[in-house]
Amino acid sequence: MDPNLITLLKIMLSVVLGSIIGYERERFGHYAGIRTHIIVCMTSTFVLCAFITAFEPDSAARVAAAIMTGIGFIGAGTILSHGREVKGLTTAASVWGVAGLGLIIAIGAFWEAVVVTLVMVIILEMRVFALKVKKI
Repeated sequence: MDPNLITLLKIMLSVVLGSIIGYERERFGHYAGIRTHIIVCMTSTFVLCAFITAFEPDSAARVAAAIMTGIGFIGAGTILSHGREVKGLTTAASVWGVAGLGLIIAIGAFWEAVVVTLVMVIILEMRVFALKVKKI
């Protein structure tokens, strides 16, 4: 199969999986929504695919580490502190998580990416359970 077609399929998978997680965040009005999650996931996939194709494998590993570090800074921008209350921590984690998701898609771990997406959505949906426990 043509390597460019494989890269395009990886990018499309990252758009789909990133949008699933982003939709969950957006539907509850969190700071980073569907567009942010898609862009982070898709760009992580594309950049790593480009480095895997064009450079030596160890440079791709360095790029992956740099992506995760850089996304950590973006995620930190979603965290707000108001006295003793902290908001945006889970959204920051989800943005960082979709960057990692994009990287595993780039290396071809498609089923693992689908499983990680499902687990992330389940974890993000646990908010409802946590709120019910606090009321008891």
